[in-house]
Amino acid sequence: MNIKIITVGKLKEKYLKQGIAEYTKRLGSYCKMEIIEVNDEKAPENLSDKEMEMIKDKEGERILAKVSDQSYVFALAINGKQYDSVDFAKKIENLGITGKSDITFIIGGSLGLSKQVLKRANEEISFGKLTFPHQLMRLVLVEQVYRAFRIINGHAYHK
Repeated sequence: MNIKIITVGKLKEKYLKQGIAEYTKRLGSYCKMEIIEVNDEKAPENLSDKEMEMIKDKEGERILAKVSDQSYVFALAINGKQYDSVDFAKKIENLGITGKSDITFIIGGSLGLSKQVLKRANEEISFGKLTFPHQLMRLVLVEQVYRAFRIINGHAYHK
């Protein structure tokens, strides 16, 4: 299975990089994991709604350029479907069983995702109503993907 995470902006925090590297290494026995960073747009305070949409559209174009046509796409969005860990694992397992072994997760920038990205997504998912920095969300997502593969393979970890 090929898992791709497309994310807006560079990861600077060393502790987040270390955590992501650890889970990516662990995932190596289950799938091929790739993290792709696209440049973010500078977003000064007090933007108009139109300016926010323009920034999300520019970031969205960069994101969509990295999404393959055959990929099943999960867009992380605050109003998306919420899974528990077991159901998330079942979803990933079912995608693989049905021949969708190319999965892409998209994490937007500080303003969220463009309408075009949300339209391309097969599904919007949420990790709760709390707001997380998008850099931290990378670590949470990679850990949850690892947890899902542990569950799929019947290994202890998820409790």
